[in-house]
Order: sequence, then C-alpha cells, then structure tokens
Amino acid sequence: MKRLGPGPTLGAVLVTLFLLAALLGPAIAPYSPTAQRFRILEHPSAAHWLGTDQNGCDLLSQVLHGARLAAGISLAVVAISLAIGTTVGAVAGYSGGLVDDALMRLCDILLAFPGILLNIALVALVRRPGIAHLIFALAVNGWVGYARVARGQALALREREFVQAARSLGAPAWRIVLRHIVPNLLGPLIVQATAGFAGVILTEATLAFLGIGQAAPYSWGALLDQGTTFLWLTQHIAIAAGLCIAIVVLGFNLLGDGLRDRLDPKSS
Repeated sequence: MKRLGPGPTLGAVLVTLFLLAALLGPAIAPYSPTAQRFRILEHPSAAHWLGTDQNGCDLLSQVLHGARLAAGISLAVVAISLAIGTTVGAVAGYSGGLVDDALMRLCDILLAFPGILLNIALVALVRRPGIAHLIFALAVNGWVGYARVARGQALALREREFVQAARSLGAPAWRIVLRHIVPNLLGPLIVQATAGFAGVILTEATLAFLGIGQAAPYSWGALLDQGTTFLWLTQHIAIAAGLCIAIVVLGFNLLGDGLRDRLDPKSS
C-alpha cells in the first residue's frame, strides 16, 4: 500500500481540525452563538476575533457551533445513505435478474431528478423544516451513489471462489451477502463516504444560503447568505463562512483521493 502523500496528509489534518472544532467548539466558544449583546457588524478585534454579525452575535462562536451542526448533519446523512446504499447494492448485485433490474431502475428514477432540486422540493414541503426533515431530504437520493458502487463490486464478488464455495456448502443468500459480500466491498464505499461528507456539507450550505431549510441561524450557509447581504459594507462574515466551507470540503476531497489510492488493490 502507498503512504499518504502531502495532499491526503493535508486533507487528514483539515478534517481532523474540523472534527475537533465540531467536538470541542461549543465548549471553547467565547460567547453564546445567539447572544445579541454586541455592536452589529463589528470588524475583527481582540474581543471578537472574527467580528460580529448583523444581530450583534460573536461570529467566532457562531462558526464553532456551526461546525458541530455541519458535522452532525453530514454524519447522519452519510450513515443513512451508506447503510441503505450498501444493502440495496449488495442485494442487487448478488441476486441479479429481476431483483437487480427493479432496484437499479429505482436508482435511475432518482438519478433522473437533479439532486439539489429534489432536495429543495422535499424541504419546501414542510412549512418549518427542522434538522430531521433536512437529513431526510438529503438522504432520499444520497444513497443512490453508494448503491451503484456496491452493486458493481457485488457483481464481481459473487463470482469469486470463496462465494461459490459458500454457496456450494448450502449457505443461505442472506448469510453470503452479510459474511462474504459486504465486508469485501467496504473499501470503495469508504472512499465514496469520504467524498459524500463534502457533498452533504456543500448541499446543506447551499440550501441554507438560499434560505431553504436553515437548520440554525449560525449554520455556515446561513452565515454566508448574511455575509453576501452586507458584502458592500463589510466582508468579514462572508470570508469567514466561505473559508470554513471551502477548507472542510477541500480536506474531505484530498483525504478521499488518498484513501482511494491506498485502498486500491492494484496500486503498487
């Protein structure tokens, strides 16, 4: 296996910092993210390292709480999508025939809709969408990519000798899928999940930026929306929120590239 290069190493560092901010950020945040007791749109200073927003809230505290919000939503969406996609893809690839055709046509139907438009439509169905509804809207079509990857791997694995041996010994299909198919297709799915974190964070920020499904006023997308509103007056809000999104997405993408090379069995 290859060692992680400088790019993936940088990605791992950025992801680690993001996870630490999500885990420890609310505890070390200097103020409450909703405390409106400071001057509005104050520039960065010793008292407020990133300045304040339009409501007089400390921007650093909002960014740290927003990191936990982004991590929680992305983790929930990726976990749900990975579980559903792995199950559907493994069953379709191993079973073949009508089962495979039916499940893959369902995937094709979901892929026929532009992802972000489907997310917007699902979120807009609820008058006041919460975090649970946002997670549901992002996971509805989020599992399709995992299913297609799992199916492709399962199609190859079902012809391997150890699977044929288990089948000849009379092992039931569900046992073969759980014991032999799923464990051997997790490598590509881990890479897919790493990229999936970046995609979920971008999509959630996009929805919040558009004013649809804002999980909280301190979500990074909501802060970016606020920053562009006052861009003519001050730029620190847009820069802080935009950099947070860009750095985290870059970190997950770099880490995903490194994991893909490391888990590739054909790599030297």
